[in-house]
Amino acid sequence: MTEFLRTDGGRLAYDVTGEGPLVVLAHGMGDNRGAYGALAALLVDAGHRVARTDLRGHGESDAGWASYTRTDVAGDLLALVRHLGGGSAVLVGHSFAGGAATIAAAEEPELVRAVVEIAPFTRAQKIDFGALATRARYRKGMLLLMGTGLLRSVGLWKRYLRHAHPGMRAGDAAPHAPHGAGTGLDARLASLEADLRRPGRIAVVAAMGMSAPTDAGARLADVRCPALVVEGTLDPDWADPRAEGEGIVAGMAAGVGRLEMVEGAGHYPHAQFPAETAALILGFLKDGAGA
Repeated sequence: MTEFLRTDGGRLAYDVTGEGPLVVLAHGMGDNRGAYGALAALLVDAGHRVARTDLRGHGESDAGWASYTRTDVAGDLLALVRHLGGGSAVLVGHSFAGGAATIAAAEEPELVRAVVEIAPFTRAQKIDFGALATRARYRKGMLLLMGTGLLRSVGLWKRYLRHAHPGMRAGDAAPHAPHGAGTGLDARLASLEADLRRPGRIAVVAAMGMSAPTDAGARLADVRCPALVVEGTLDPDWADPRAEGEGIVAGMAAGVGRLEMVEGAGHYPHAQFPAETAALILGFLKDGAGA
């Protein structure tokens, strides 16, 4: 059931299932909370209370916010944690929201007991021109991302999403998803297209794409709670996904962060391989992040 949190800037949509320690799942730009269907079910089965939220300007949340930065979204996530009560939470942020989760953990450590960043944009980015010439996956991903932002094209965004889910055919559901939790890639893209063709929605994607992650990078060293970075080995957003993940961990204080790779995953490990991603998150929490 969709619920709404009213803030000064608009309404944020979310849903909550399960009982136990709170985990908040935040998707990336151009997506909605449905991306976490299978992963959320696995976390609930493991004994967690799981909240999925639509970012501002996405899904069932309002559009028309004054700005769309990672710092803004960090404030939204903290507001949701306070609203849901129950003490501190684990924040799971994908891509754009990975940077937002970093900021939230640094800003109000008493509300965040652990952070999981999935394929996060958490550092200042530079185009690798050498890799553009030699690595077709990276080149295609960059061209589709830039085209989406410049042209505000839903069609190019859908092409990017297909590219960023390597190995998944149009009708494929995520492997090892709980019964009823997985949907085929075609159905997922149709849902996103319906969202993004609503007035003003693709403009939000463009605004987020133009928002440099320097605000998140500036707070990496301030994160003191345990942090897990998850990268897909075939993520087209970076020439070297492992190196990007290692750079994020290196930006944190010693012993705070750790990196895990999901073999064969693109930019959406949680959607492509929910069982593997859930196992990484649950193992991380059991190891010392507060199961």
